[in-house]
Amino acid sequence: MNTESLLESYLYKSIRLCESKTSPPRLISAIHHAVFPGGARIRPRLSLAVSEACENDELDFALAVACSVEFLHCASLVHDDLPCFDNADFRRGKPSVHKAFDERIAVLTGDALIVLAYKVVAASPLKDKSRLSKVLECISDGVGAPEGIVAGQAWECESKASLRQYQKAKTGALFSAATLSGALASGDSSNDWGFLGEVLGEAYQVADDIRDVIANPTELGKPTGQDESLGRMSSAKELGLSGAVNYFDDLINKAVLAVPICKGAGRLRKLVRAEAQRLVPKKGPMRVLRAIKTPNKVDLPN
Repeated sequence: MNTESLLESYLYKSIRLCESKTSPPRLISAIHHAVFPGGARIRPRLSLAVSEACENDELDFALAVACSVEFLHCASLVHDDLPCFDNADFRRGKPSVHKAFDERIAVLTGDALIVLAYKVVAASPLKDKSRLSKVLECISDGVGAPEGIVAGQAWECESKASLRQYQKAKTGALFSAATLSGALASGDSSNDWGFLGEVLGEAYQVADDIRDVIANPTELGKPTGQDESLGRMSSAKELGLSGAVNYFDDLINKAVLAVPICKGAGRLRKLVRAEAQRLVPKKGPMRVLRAIKTPNKVDLPN
């Protein structure tokens, strides 16, 4: 079984930790709805790729850590889609949790996934117990205050904020947690892995800003134009579309160079390049934007 199949299997297995005959059936259905089918699963894939690059000797624990990161990401999406934030009707090409169920169940689903993220790590078999506390601290930093996802969402509620600070918290923090926790799960405590995730997270947010402007909602699987309609900070708004694309390319190059020297460095760099191509393809409208070297906004051809 390949790594991606192992990951999906482990996600299903982990959700069973919160299921029983006495569980509220709509809550369990909503949890499954939030997690499956998944998106690109880039965060857990990164976590596992880093673990493998660090020659991990505890595969079950590495899988548990990767699942934890994905559960936290899914929880953030459920909460992000709520009427009090984005009020998004669709996610991953299907109704968002609050539309498929209701707002109360959506709030509880996000809460349940956050708890499950910690439970799956704590319940995983582990020979080297010293790794557990480091991983838990790492993923906590990725989601909580002062600089995790919660802080990123909170910056949307402030009247003034730095774009870099906002993006680092909302997106970069969990990417950093994904790469660093993958290394920690393997016994490697180098902070270089966290920096790699931080750069990738910023690149991913810039790509999301770009796609929010020009992507097709059907292809993207969620509404577009949200940054403009909600008055949110955006790289595309601050730099212009062409400037944002150029900045994205620079961040990807920086991420490739940030991969620490290790046995699996080549595979990791290939993963980074492939994800960059998926997010911002070097063809179609993107090719036009890359050809424009000024940070000014441009009109895309029909």
